[in-house]
Amino acid sequence: MEENLKSIITGSSLYLIYIKLGVSQTNNSSRDCILAIKGIREEVQIATKFGISFEDGNTGICGEPAYVRACCEASLKRPDIDCIDLYYVHRIDTQLPIEVTMGELKKLVEEGKIKYIGLSEACASTIRRAHAVHPITAVQMEWSLWTRDLEEEVVPTCRELGIGIVPYRPLGRGLSRSKN
Repeated sequence: MEENLKSIITGSSLYLIYIKLGVSQTNNSSRDCILAIKGIREEVQIATKFGISFEDGNTGICGEPAYVRACCEASLKRPDIDCIDLYYVHRIDTQLPIEVTMGELKKLVEEGKIKYIGLSEACASTIRRAHAVHPITAVQMEWSLWTRDLEEEVVPTCRELGIGIVPYRPLGRGLSRSKN
């Protein structure tokens, strides 16, 4: 743990300022992140996600306003912070109009609990509809040499609306690494 704390603090002094905390982070590295940011909160940007629910051993997707708010409150409480810098909708709840989820997120922005809103794995039309309720700051999508379908519609939509793209798995889910 000591080593992880030193890495986070050193990273902060080198201007590596983005810390992503998971929804239900209880592992050691997440606790280390939470401990490390206590003294440097003003120097780091914190991003986290909500939208995947865990009930009775089942996993689901939920964008209901009450769930959005409860997840936000829990995400603020765990690291004992006042505001989340970038709050992502982890997966889009297709049983609910995105406008409903975005309405609650907009309220959280107005209350000062979150600064910016992001979407993960959203199609271009959903991005447009969400952005019409409140500006979207970032869209997180898988983007690699093997996964390029977002270049057709999502990238142009984000460019047009001024939304940043945060690619994940840029090395294609480890396809480029050697197997031992």
